[in-house]
Order: sequence, then structure tokens, then C-alpha cells
Amino acid sequence: MKSFLINTAVILIGALLFTASFPNPLFSYGLPVLAWIAYVPVFRVLRNTGFDPSIKNKSLLNAKKILGSLAVSSLWGALYGYTTYRLFLPWLGAFHPMSGLFASILHLGYMAVLFPLLKLAQILYPRKGFILQWLLWLSYEYIKTKGFLGFPYGITGYTQWQFPPLIGIASVFGVWGVSALVLFPSVYLGAAENRNFFYRERLAAAIWLGALGGSLIFGLMQSNYSENADSAKIALIQQNANPWKSDAAETKRILTTLKNLSVKALEQEPATELVVWPETAVTHRIFWHLTYRDNAESYTAVKELMDFLAVQNVPFLFGNDDARLEVTKSGNWDRVDYNAALLLEGGEIKEVYRKNHLVPFGEYFPYEKTFPRLYQALVKADTNFWKPGKDKLVFRTGRLRFSVPICFEDCFGYISRDFTQNGAQFIVNITNDSWANSLSSQVQHLAMSVFRAVENRRSVVRSATSGQTCAIDPSGKILAMAIPFTETVLNAEIPLLTSRTPYTVWGDLWAVLFCISAFMLLLSGIIRSILEVSKTGRIQ
Repeated sequence: MKSFLINTAVILIGALLFTASFPNPLFSYGLPVLAWIAYVPVFRVLRNTGFDPSIKNKSLLNAKKILGSLAVSSLWGALYGYTTYRLFLPWLGAFHPMSGLFASILHLGYMAVLFPLLKLAQILYPRKGFILQWLLWLSYEYIKTKGFLGFPYGITGYTQWQFPPLIGIASVFGVWGVSALVLFPSVYLGAAENRNFFYRERLAAAIWLGALGGSLIFGLMQSNYSENADSAKIALIQQNANPWKSDAAETKRILTTLKNLSVKALEQEPATELVVWPETAVTHRIFWHLTYRDNAESYTAVKELMDFLAVQNVPFLFGNDDARLEVTKSGNWDRVDYNAALLLEGGEIKEVYRKNHLVPFGEYFPYEKTFPRLYQALVKADTNFWKPGKDKLVFRTGRLRFSVPICFEDCFGYISRDFTQNGAQFIVNITNDSWANSLSSQVQHLAMSVFRAVENRRSVVRSATSGQTCAIDPSGKILAMAIPFTETVLNAEIPLLTSRTPYTVWGDLWAVLFCISAFMLLLSGIIRSILEVSKTGRIQ
């Protein structure tokens, strides 16, 4: 019982360290130094759980103990995964009452699988198991971002977003390279059974120190390369209001605020080349109401907006529900809605980008027939379902070439990489995070945007409903940031680069290599152990 209580306390400490490493309600920008040791409690509990991996001869009689230790590890993983994400994402419940619970249960499942694999790595490789553990954790971080349930929050590397010299290696390895550096000390220290370990494994420590030093040197060398680059002046608007939580009067007020702030921004900087409003800044369906005029009030509001834009001498970019009449799955013609970014010049829609990667459950649920009850529950909860777009559009206006990941899309490296490969000079993220009413939520999102700049060496500008509206240079440095939760404008001048980074060319290749290496080592260890047992009745 005493051991159980101690391990429970250690797991909870690990969950607190993880949460504190990222932006959180107590420390809005996070305590990134804690990330370097945040997982030590996890690996200590695993080492002390069940079967002792330091025992050299694992006879068949100990098979039950080994299986038992894997089962117990799974329980510790479930506790860690659930607790960590309940603490880490307290704001998620504002999106939907079930969202926070679902994210916690999802990671409960992930950790319930990961922890036994980590324990198995200790058993299969008593001396070098920490290396396989390191690869397994990196593999988990990558795999959890894939597929319909892909969820990039909680990737270790994102804790270091405030340190451009350190995260410069993301231009080669993506965020996964930074995760590899930050995670290693926890794995190494967690594996230390005594003082002799540090002497025996001094080479691994030396390699890590060399990699850390090399990364810092690389980052410092890359910090000023955009000084002589061409630049562009962008006006970013922050209206400090959630457009989806408003009645007709509030919608009208928001539009008036957006227009007034835009006029103010252009007065401050007449040479502005692009004005950006946030995601779904305009909730009236512009194309739909101009085309079909099925709602007089909405048509009037859209017409007034287009008249305002027609007399502006600068293009405007903003989010809108791009509704179109299309043939639906049922074979009937009906209105289909896209979460879109519209580029307008002279009061005319010039180009439209439709969001490709929609938020699972919140914006998109493709399993209506498989899980009809869940689908109906989402509909009853006023979920706004959208149809995903397909094109990786690069907007073109004047001399500017840019792409627009919408909200959640800039959390995934491959999306901004695709845009860059298609010719984008810079990235514009339009987002609505105001629904969470949480500064830590907004900064967690910002942290991921910083990596999109570094990975492709492209400037990133963000226009957010309530924050964090900002400009990020290609090295990951925050050039300017608006005060959150205020109605304000941010005029920013950003460097324009066109060169390609290794990450732009390779993408997440290194993350895939981590996964392959982990799988091969795990498989090799299992096969070797089976062969040893079949020959001698024990694992050497």
C-alpha cells in the first residue's frame, strides 16, 4: 500500500511538471525549464513497477511477473494520461462540455498502451532500454498527431517556443528534433539505477550534450539571416469578440468595430499591403447572400460591407462561412458550408481558401452512419459542421504570395509545409480562440505557430479574435504582439523569404525514422528474447 501511494504521488507530480512546462493558468507563458525533467517521475515509476529489469536471468517462471508488471504499467499510464490532460487543457470544456473529458480519455488510452511498451523496453534491454524508451515516446508524439483524431497539443518540443536559438533545428528536423533534445534528460535520469549508471552511459550523455551545443550554435548562426530580405507591411485586426456568440445587434457592432479598426490601421500605416481580419470575422455568408438574397437583413449587412471594401485601396483577407449550392451525399442539391478565408479587392471576392483539416467532432464528423447516436448528440449540441476543402491555395495579390491555415490548421507542420512548397512567401493564421476565454489557451496555440515559422523559415502573422495577434519572423522571434482581450490593431513589417529549408523538402521524415527505429528495436528485442527462451528456458 505504501508503494502504491508513493507511486501515485510521483505520477501526479509528473502530471504537474508536464502541465507547468507549457503555458498554463498559473504561468501564462509556461515554465519551459521544467520540460527538461518533466518526465523523470514517469520513468522512475516505470522502473520501480513490477518486474525488476536489472535481473539478468528472466526464467519462464517469471513470465507471469513480467506480464503483471506490464499490466500495472498500463494502469499507471492510464492515470498519468487522464490526469495530465485534465490539468493541461482546463479550457477545452468551453468548446463543448464533453471536449475536455474526451481529450483526457483519449490520452488515457494512449498512455495505457505506451507505458507497457516503455516497461517492455526496460525488460528487453536492461542496460540500454532508455534509448528505446526515448524513441518510443518520440514515436508516440508523432503518431498522436495523425488521422482523424490527430491532436498536436502536448508535444514536448513546443515548450521551448520562446527560445529561437534552441528551436532553430526545427528547420531541419521539425518540432520532433526539439522534442528529442528536451526529452532525453528525463529518460536518461529516469533510467539511472545507481551512480555507476552515469559512468557506464557517459557516451550517451556526451552525445546529447554535443547535440545540444550543436543545435544552439546552429540556431545562433541562423538568427540574423533575414536582415537584408525584402519585407511587407501587414495590418492585423483584433476585435475582441466571439462572432459565433452574438445576436444580430452584436454582429452588426462587431462588423462596425472591424471596419473602424481597419481604417485606424491604414491611417497609422498608409503603405499597408494587406489587412487581415480573424477567422469567421464575418458570419454573414457573403457569396451566398450576394448570390441568392434569401435573407434581406443578411444581404443588407453584406452589401454594406462590400461597399466599404470597394473604396479601400488595399486588399482585405478574412474568415467567412463560404456557403455554396452543391449536390450532397444524399444526391440532392443543398447548401454546403466551408470554413473559409476570402481575399477581397475592390469589394470583389478574388480568391477563396477552404479549410482542409477540420477540428474533429467540433467541425467535422465523417462517421454519421457508423455512430449515428454520437452524430445526433453533436448536432443537438449546436455543433457547426463544415465540409473540408482540398486545395492548398496560395493567395496572390500584388507582389505578395501567402497561404492561410485557418485556426487549428497551423498546429500541424505538414500543412504549412505544403503551402510553402506551393510558393507561399509567408503564412497568415486567422483564428478564433475567444470562445475559451483563456490566455493560456491562446498562448498554447501561439507556441505551435512559432514552430511553423522556424520549420519553413517563413514569417507568420496571426489575426485572432481576442489574441494572440502577432507577427513572427522566420527565426521564431516574436516581432510584435497585440495586447490580448482588447480591441486593437497591429501594424507589422515582416521579412519575405523564398528559400527552402530541409524540413520544407523532407517534412516529418525524422519523426518517421524515430518510429521505424523504435519498431525495429522493439521487434528485435522480442525475437531475441523468444529465441533465448526456446534455447535455454531463460532470457539472458
